[in-house]
Amino acid sequence: MTKKYQLLGIGNAIVDVIAAVGDSFLTEHGDAKGAMNLVDQERSAKLYDAMPPAEEHSGGSAGNTMAGFAALGGKGAYVGKVKDDQLGRIFAHDIKAAGVDFLTKPSDDNTPTANCMILVTPDGERTMHTYLGACVNLTEDDIVEDDIANAEIVYFEGYLWDMEPAKKAFLKAMKIAAASGTRVALTLSDGFCVDRFRDEFLELVEHHVDILFANENEIMSLYQVDVFDDALQHVAGHVSIAALTRSEKGCVIVTPDEVHVIDAVATEVVDTTGAGDLFAAGFLFGITNGFTLSQAGKIGGLCAAEIISHIGARPVADIKALVTEKL
Repeated sequence: MTKKYQLLGIGNAIVDVIAAVGDSFLTEHGDAKGAMNLVDQERSAKLYDAMPPAEEHSGGSAGNTMAGFAALGGKGAYVGKVKDDQLGRIFAHDIKAAGVDFLTKPSDDNTPTANCMILVTPDGERTMHTYLGACVNLTEDDIVEDDIANAEIVYFEGYLWDMEPAKKAFLKAMKIAAASGTRVALTLSDGFCVDRFRDEFLELVEHHVDILFANENEIMSLYQVDVFDDALQHVAGHVSIAALTRSEKGCVIVTPDEVHVIDAVATEVVDTTGAGDLFAAGFLFGITNGFTLSQAGKIGGLCAAEIISHIGARPVADIKALVTEKL
């Protein structure tokens, strides 16, 4: 039976505020380069006041993935919570304009829409400060059984695990997926996220996840090993497909029976924000549209290369045309 959606993403609906800074700015504000920091509303406001001129873009990890997936021609939907405020209306407009069905009603309390202050240093690395805002109001009530059952794949971001109500929503959706023949995809999201929830993530990966996305540092942290190949050997026995990204080294696609090593696409690195999100978009588009695992990995690499070539985590080039040309 053909399902309504090829991909349904569930994540934190966030508007990104992105500014270029020097390394000294991170030092001044006590930040570890490349980290994702959860902050309160006061800290977010103070950081915003201290930042140089910035650009605002709809973001959120799974939201970025869904926008990229739709830009490639995929049929997708998104579940994430916003407030009916200025940033919330921006997010809702952008995700719908990208061609993604936005399935979640706005939050009805006074908590504002989430934002993420992203500091991009000259080497293209991004350091994030996320105020979760209305994201914390995502609950089991926002998970509709028919929506999950009518998707070929449901895609979760690991960041959801930071909030107990969202975690329950995550688990409800996963249970529905298992009963509906819907595959479960998970991105580990961030090395610090893995450190916080390693045991729980291991349980998910070993028993509930079909498709896993992780970068080199995240997968090594998950299995607490110092060598990438050791992590590769661990994950190969736990999921049907693991898509592991290694920055300039490209990516490795692993199944219990196959290993595909794919070179990175050469490009100028301007801003790494969203690289993993768009890799996932390309890879998931590939495997839901009849491409081989190796081809899907190449599509992911092309999408990631486009994203890191400019500021912002949503495509500015025609990635559908780019993929058609290259493949």
